[in-house]
Amino acid sequence: MTEEKKGTLLTILTYTIWGFLPIFWKQVDHVPADELLAGRIFWAFWLTLGFIVLTGGGKQLLADVKSLWASKKTFFLLMLASFLISANWFFYIYAVTNDRIVETSLGYYINPLISVLLGSFFLKEKLSPAVKVAFILAAIGVSIITISYGTLPWLALGMAFSFAFYGLIKKTIQLNALRGLAIETLFVLPFATAYYIYLFSIDRAAFLHSGVSTDLLVILSGFLTALPLLLFAMGAPLIPLYMIGFLQYIAPSLMLLIGVFIYGEAFGLVSIVSFSFIWGALILFTGSKIMEARRMRKNRHILHAELHGK
Repeated sequence: MTEEKKGTLLTILTYTIWGFLPIFWKQVDHVPADELLAGRIFWAFWLTLGFIVLTGGGKQLLADVKSLWASKKTFFLLMLASFLISANWFFYIYAVTNDRIVETSLGYYINPLISVLLGSFFLKEKLSPAVKVAFILAAIGVSIITISYGTLPWLALGMAFSFAFYGLIKKTIQLNALRGLAIETLFVLPFATAYYIYLFSIDRAAFLHSGVSTDLLVILSGFLTALPLLLFAMGAPLIPLYMIGFLQYIAPSLMLLIGVFIYGEAFGLVSIVSFSFIWGALILFTGSKIMEARRMRKNRHILHAELHGK
């Protein structure tokens, strides 16, 4: 198996796991979203730390922390990123456990467009005409949903913007994905732990009070947070960026299918029309990125041939 095929399979597996995760969260929808978030942070940190130590990465983790502390700006940017990803997790868990899986798919569909918009605004990246048209189509789609339901799809927008800002920060910080997850969850671990102590003090904690199966699922949430990131860290460097961009739509597509066909969430004519605008935007956006990547690859080959000829 070639490295690119291996990377493609690992990346597909990553997005497939993310796509099927709503089924997992549905098994613990009797636990409030705030406690699920605290549990996810708590167990993701300890399980990730344990894996890093067992695989001999403890010294590298300490070196990463020291390096971050040496650059206070980077340290506090990563802290901000940890709060953004925690907010993203909360929006996602809340949506899934409150029968709004279709809205989670909307959030992850529009996320790439929001990311490019932020890149243009903060990093001064140029937007091609195709991408500008894609933004207009996506905005029409979101507007149709807003006008139809009389309210903004705030969970979808919250997920899209929190993850886009998180990605923007992470783009400026070079850090191993798994060790980065350990450090990010470390930033919010004190808050998660304190919140758990508070829940136990007022007898509102489901953990250790709702049966062994619930306890195991809450612990498993930490594992299911770390595993896809580990697979993504292994697979993503082996394939072109445009391929990652194309494959990332696996997750929201699976979420949409699960929400509609397994859990019977509403997806009527208005939803079909609004999502069609968004799908059209994504086809245009992804197609333009693939063509752009191919042009760059072709130009590199031409340049290499010219240099080799000389």
